[in-house]
Amino acid sequence: MVRFFERRDWLWGVLLIAFVFIAYAPVFHAGFVWDDESHLTQNPCIVGPLGLKEIWTSTRAVYYPLVLTTFWTLHKFVGLNPLPYHILNVLMHAGSAVLLWRVLRQLGVGGAWLGAALWALHPVMVQSVAWVTELKNTQSCLFYLLSISFFLNWEEKAGVTRVVRPNNALMFGLSLACFVLATLSKPSVVMLPVVLALCVWWRRGRIGWKDAVPLAPFLLISALASAWTIWEQKFHASAIGPEWAQTWPERLIIAGRAIWFYLAKLFWPHPLIFIYPRWEIHPSQLMAYVPLLAAVVSLIFLWLLPGKAGRAVFFAAAYYVISLFPVLGFFSVYFFRYSFVSDHFQYLASMGPIALASAGVATLARVLKGSRKLIFGTAFCVVVVLAVLTWRQSAMYGDIEALWRTTLVRNPACWMAYNNLGLFLYQANQIPEAMDLFKQSLRINPDNAEAHNNLGNTLLQTGRTLEAIDQYKEALRINHNSAHAHNNLGNVSVQTGRTSEAIDEYKQALLIDPDYADAHNNLGNVLYQTGRTSEAIDQYEQALRLNPNYADAHNNLGNVLYQTGRTSEAIDQYEQALRLNPNYADAHNNLGTALFLADRPSEAIDQYEQALRINPNSSDARSNLGAALGQMGRISEAIEQFKAALRINPNDIAAQNDLKKLQALEKTTPAKK
Repeated sequence: MVRFFERRDWLWGVLLIAFVFIAYAPVFHAGFVWDDESHLTQNPCIVGPLGLKEIWTSTRAVYYPLVLTTFWTLHKFVGLNPLPYHILNVLMHAGSAVLLWRVLRQLGVGGAWLGAALWALHPVMVQSVAWVTELKNTQSCLFYLLSISFFLNWEEKAGVTRVVRPNNALMFGLSLACFVLATLSKPSVVMLPVVLALCVWWRRGRIGWKDAVPLAPFLLISALASAWTIWEQKFHASAIGPEWAQTWPERLIIAGRAIWFYLAKLFWPHPLIFIYPRWEIHPSQLMAYVPLLAAVVSLIFLWLLPGKAGRAVFFAAAYYVISLFPVLGFFSVYFFRYSFVSDHFQYLASMGPIALASAGVATLARVLKGSRKLIFGTAFCVVVVLAVLTWRQSAMYGDIEALWRTTLVRNPACWMAYNNLGLFLYQANQIPEAMDLFKQSLRINPDNAEAHNNLGNTLLQTGRTLEAIDQYKEALRINHNSAHAHNNLGNVSVQTGRTSEAIDEYKQALLIDPDYADAHNNLGNVLYQTGRTSEAIDQYEQALRLNPNYADAHNNLGNVLYQTGRTSEAIDQYEQALRLNPNYADAHNNLGTALFLADRPSEAIDQYEQALRINPNSSDARSNLGAALGQMGRISEAIEQFKAALRINPNDIAAQNDLKKLQALEKTTPAKK
């Protein structure tokens, strides 16, 4: 075995890592996208009251507890600053590239460094590296390659006996341990035992029953991880329903198309789309089965090819298909709701064809010695072109808006992208644009419960309450387990004065999703309005346990504490709300009121003024500022604030009375000379 640090190999390793970091430079300015929210930024196991115990002992970690542990650890040091998460992901990818180089050399594959560079810098890998949640791919890949490397070390020492002896047990144990760590990061590595068998066959030209003994523990781990993943996808991720109800003929067609689709993207990576169009499958058409038949016939043909070259091509092709097997459509994957293919699905599988291509370049250079410089020069140019394409592709992951707009340019029929871009614009208070996007999403997919729910929100925002209710009910007809739709129906019920119905809707939302912080907060608001103060406090506290960075819940809890005479605690809650959102006008106003009651009028005035700088049209803040100024003896200023408050809200009886009192007081107060 070639030692890594011999013959200045470390220079080539550093160069490979440098290339990766340069190609992915745009990622370091990127934020979080799509489901980074559910996996990281709003995951109660990471940012809330839950933690390592829940990650490792409950279904909250889904099937990648080691990745959530990495997120949890990093969050303790850097919070939710996206840069360190992106650096870690790129570093994992660069480390995997170095390990791939090592493994290819252990297998005696020519052009190993070139193969590692082509893989690391290929733009198909961008989705796995630029998307923080796909640390699942980069972290699992690192342990996957370590496991292969340690196994090859052990296999070399074990010789023909295939027995784990004390003198070589360490390598075998490390290989097995790394496989466990890889499956805990992402179970897509479950085909590793078959890959190891393929590596043994490649090295020795044969494989026998003796090889089954050392592979047995790997197979057991693989079987357990596969069963767990299938269960999770079906019953936790809810990959059940019409989107996943493909018949076996349909699944065979999907598998055949996917094999050639991924291969085509490796050789011509354009266009690369975050969400590819979802194929329409027609099992009655015989031509639909041709891709799968061609793949099977190709593998048989490659198996029959004589010589080392034939073995090499078969090895690469077999590795490629074996690694893709979990995502070829034979098992339901939640992502298939949007598309049957995705770039990140071939992160591991792509190593096979790319290594074969690099070995072909090395062989050609060896045969045509006179053209060696030209061949390797051309190969280096290809590496540079791929790096440039990766750099360009990384830009689309800069932020959520860029991701969805780019997706729609490349896939105008992506209903999910219309919905998610609409949600982004809705949260940015661009209501008309958001409404148009939700409608476009529903024109493409009328059974999209999320878009019905989101359209309901925009209709409610524009005062079209009855239409909003219809949209929420339609969302629940499509998906009766939509906690968001129940929560939003609760909001409508509050607005229309049906508080008991609102309470029922919020409780239904929480039955479906007990970790729904918004529903806890909203239920707290209704309970407080109906005089159930202690229950309201409990709901606000539950919302904050789930999301400590929930500024509205801090403010609302402060209001209840203030009303129950717990002024110092209320002040603390308002201050926490303002630490999270310094531009929260209501929290400034409420903090001013609490400070005024605590006999801190000058501080109260400062808070009212800050509230008015943010929202000059707040009649409450102007009235409160007027009262505080009057208390401080600044009568004329107080009068001006009350007048301004009444211009905003002429029906404010309290402000009218206070203004009259101050005007009367001003008449009886001698003017200062």
